[in-house]
Parts: sequence; C-alpha cells; structure tokens
Amino acid sequence: MMSKFSNKFTVNLSKSLLVVACALGLTVTANAAPATSTSTATMTKSKPVFLGDGGDYPFSSAVRVGDTLYMSGQIGFKDGKLVEGGIKAETKQTLDNINEVLLKYGYQKSDIVKCMAMLTDMNDFGAFNEVYKTELAKPYPVRSAFGVKDLAAGASVEVECIAAK
Repeated sequence: MMSKFSNKFTVNLSKSLLVVACALGLTVTANAAPATSTSTATMTKSKPVFLGDGGDYPFSSAVRVGDTLYMSGQIGFKDGKLVEGGIKAETKQTLDNINEVLLKYGYQKSDIVKCMAMLTDMNDFGAFNEVYKTELAKPYPVRSAFGVKDLAAGASVEVECIAAK
C-alpha cells in the first residue's frame, strides 16, 4: 500500500508533468504553420494602370493590375470597319486584334488565362471553335460563351480576355 507521502508525491508529479506537457504543446502549436498552408503567401497591392483608349469610345483598351492584363472586348474590325466573310473571318480578325493588344503591352497568347466569347447566333458556335482552336494552343484558357442579341457595329462575335504572367 502507498504511503501518504508517496501518494502526495505521485499526485504532484503528475500535475507537474501535465503542466509541462501542456506548455510544450502550446509552444509547438504557436510555432507551427497553419494546417491549411503549404507555402508562404505574399499579399501585394498594385494600382491599376489604364492602357490605351477606345478612341471615340469611353473605355481603355486594357488595364494592368500587377502582372494581370484585363482587355476590353474585341470585334473583327480591321482598318476601321468590320471584316467581311462571316463568322470565321470575324473570329480570326477578333483573335488577331486580341493578339495585337497582348503584344503591345508585353504579353503573348500563351499568357491568356480566361476568355469570354459573345455570339449573336449560337449556331455559329462550332465555326467559332474551329478558328479559336487554330489561334490558341493547349492548354486552352478557361472560357465562357454567351448568345447575345446584338454586338457593336453589327459584329457577329466579340471576345474579351484576361492574361497573366
């Protein structure tokens, strides 16, 4: 049987060990990285830089925030008028215009991460995709496509993109 001294010593020792274990646990927890973080994230703020202008229209051709370029929508304009030849010709010119904006501001097609396509006739979707696939390479950017009633200047297609380095 245990003596009173031995029992009191065991209780005090147990309490001391519990306090030390808790203290060590708090120290380890306080110094540990959060369980959901696998790398150190750095938050930086960058003021938008408005690039180019829409000429007679009230918009910029692009806005750069940090390394991301947000482009205004492009249609199949060349030399101030809409190209002839239907959806394929308009799509090709639209994507050429996007490429021109990208190059002007130091980007390239492979930097495109998202596009939004607007078509006045969703029956043109297949023909649009045929040209789109020849102008952009895998991995393709994410994309949305919408059927719309009308586009500026009577265009059949408009494409808006975001690029990032």
